[in-house]
Amino acid sequence: MKLAKRIGLAGLVIAAFMMAFSGTTMAEDLPGKGKTIEPAAATWTTGFFLEALYSRACEELGYEVDDAKKLGGPIFYRSLANGEVDFWANGWFPLHAEFLPTNWEKDIVMAGTVVEAGAVQGYLVSKEHVEKYDIKSLDDFRRDEVKEAFDANGDGKADMVACPPGWGCEKTIAHHMDVYDLHDDINLIKAGYSASMADALARYNDGQPVFFYTWTPNWTVYKLKPGEDVMWINVPEIIPKEGQKGLEDAMVAKGLTGTVTDPIKMGFVANDIRVVANKDFLEENPAVKTMFSLMSVPFPDIADQNNKMFEGEDKQEDVERHVDEWIEDNQNKWNAWLAAAKASAK
Repeated sequence: MKLAKRIGLAGLVIAAFMMAFSGTTMAEDLPGKGKTIEPAAATWTTGFFLEALYSRACEELGYEVDDAKKLGGPIFYRSLANGEVDFWANGWFPLHAEFLPTNWEKDIVMAGTVVEAGAVQGYLVSKEHVEKYDIKSLDDFRRDEVKEAFDANGDGKADMVACPPGWGCEKTIAHHMDVYDLHDDINLIKAGYSASMADALARYNDGQPVFFYTWTPNWTVYKLKPGEDVMWINVPEIIPKEGQKGLEDAMVAKGLTGTVTDPIKMGFVANDIRVVANKDFLEENPAVKTMFSLMSVPFPDIADQNNKMFEGEDKQEDVERHVDEWIEDNQNKWNAWLAAAKASAK
């Protein structure tokens, strides 16, 4: 289990010794004592930190937390409804709405908000080549000179780093390729996202054109800064897919840094990052319910941690250390959350 792995056998022995001679138990006020939690984590690396942080909160409430199951969106929401996992902190809404099973409210609860409306998504192009080719939207990738400039594999199409199969963004990008009739103009790179973006960064550093989808918070916009290195470009027009209908206004951004126009047609709705939990689990654990409802993580903190992972601090022990550091930097807030969560269980 995570807690035992971090503290180690010697630490557990010392803790047991202290409890034995204290006249009371250190875990008396821990509502999770004797209970185990099954978390899930997204398959995208930028979500690992949030899983670790929210799992740590459960541990500090006394729960034993199993290693997270890494799941794609559709599988996660089915597993959550079936009670096979208890929660994840990687819900993107409204992007993930189409993954929710029928009558999901019976079994699934939106338990808290990590980042509110801060998760923007869209298409970015190297600034030098935006200016050189006067690129304003995806439509410009129909032009022969643009396709040739961005064609790294010689297939006659512009290469764009897209999303791996199973991600919510994959379906939206596929929708864009259909409704804007771009299949003959853009080649979607769907291999592992981090590796594909590392290749794109290397090409950028060599002065070559880059074209990619990304979301925020993400290390990509930490390395390739909008307005300095890359620019957000428009979709040709707002044509929502089924899950976006009624949200057309939210698919247009105003005042966003590094856009080719202002406002800009992003083609994606700005998302909330949510904690999503099994309803029965949450009702049976009021301390967790309170903790999740109170917790949030500032957008820049997530981006900073994601960049550390890209720089090589990507092992589980690194992520756990990042959690340690974040808690230390936010100790008063963290303690207040824990106190309120414990009080709610009494």
